[in-house]
Amino acid sequence: MAASRTPILTPVERVLVIARVLDAPRELVFKAWTDARLARSWWGPRDYPAVELEMDARPGGAWHGRLRSVDTGQELPLGGVFREIVAPERIVYTFAWDREDGSRGHETLVTITFADENGKTKMTFHQAVFDTVPQRDGHRGGWNSTFDRLAEFLAKM
Repeated sequence: MAASRTPILTPVERVLVIARVLDAPRELVFKAWTDARLARSWWGPRDYPAVELEMDARPGGAWHGRLRSVDTGQELPLGGVFREIVAPERIVYTFAWDREDGSRGHETLVTITFADENGKTKMTFHQAVFDTVPQRDGHRGGWNSTFDRLAEFLAKM
């Protein structure tokens, strides 16, 4: 019997960390994340913006949304549960895509911290643990596009 050549991935290879400095006070950045009316304006990548986003931003509160492709109209439902809300410092929630049959896909844990940096906000986004590195990399592209939209939204506030 031949030995398997499938690489064994360590959890650290399947973790996504993105840091951004946003030109807005951290109270406003925190509110943009926890107020669904504000989050609907920037949530989702440019090519899959949110068409629905509801959230009960408190520990144990659920959130759910739908992203829609601007090219094809394909919709991607997603959601999770808030685990921790510490205004204006930290948000922790679960994240999973809904499958076509209505079941939940692989769940990751998102942790976002907000630190004051001379009137701006250093936002550190951490999402783990993905099933695969390609899944992590796909989320990296989506979140970076989303955070570009967040920065533009905050500039208009």
